[in-house]
Amino acid sequence: MKYFFLAYAIIAALFIGLMPMRGGKSPDAPIRLFPDMDEQDKLKPQKPDAFFSDGQGARQPVHGTQALGFNAEGASVIGGIPEPEFGGGTGYYATGGIDGYYANGMPEELGLTAENVGAFLKRGEEVFNVNCAICHGKSADGLGMTSHYGVPGIANLTQDTYGQAAYPDGRLFSVISDGKGNMGAYKHNVNLRDRWAIIAYIRALQFARKAPYDLVKDAYDKATASAAAAPAAH
Repeated sequence: MKYFFLAYAIIAALFIGLMPMRGGKSPDAPIRLFPDMDEQDKLKPQKPDAFFSDGQGARQPVHGTQALGFNAEGASVIGGIPEPEFGGGTGYYATGGIDGYYANGMPEELGLTAENVGAFLKRGEEVFNVNCAICHGKSADGLGMTSHYGVPGIANLTQDTYGQAAYPDGRLFSVISDGKGNMGAYKHNVNLRDRWAIIAYIRALQFARKAPYDLVKDAYDKATASAAAAPAAH
């Protein structure tokens, strides 16, 4: 036992000896067991930088740089979609809220009619499967791929707590846009119209869960037959 305490004392002395005294100064870099993000390749405001010939770290934006989410002239597009579609607005269409409260319903800006609502829901399915199904699952039950790897807190969007009465459309829009908990923000990846299409599709999935069998019989029978005809996975 005495050797244990002797070794412990020697290690403690070495540790204290290697540590600089509080307030001491040294030209040498400190010993960092966990450097984390202390060293980053970035320019700090108002700091010089020897990389540039003039030694100035502060640089003007590259010519033609366009701020994301704002384009007063409306000339720039992202993937064929006007840039303001990704944010910058103040109305219900851009925020999901009216007078500081979350609201329900599809915005008038979408121009939905009986003729185009089917295509709108189909678009919602496509965007949902690309951006949301990996976590929430294709049926929005929270059993997506990431749930099998221990990712916690994935919402089951088919529960009543996420229904339109308890969880307004505007609140869903806000979560999709700005994220919540472990979920990141998607406002820079999904334009406004597609965010509302996702919401419409989620509401359709919720309705389908509780719809009377006679209303969904044809779709259910078709899906069942397709699953039965599919080759078994090996």
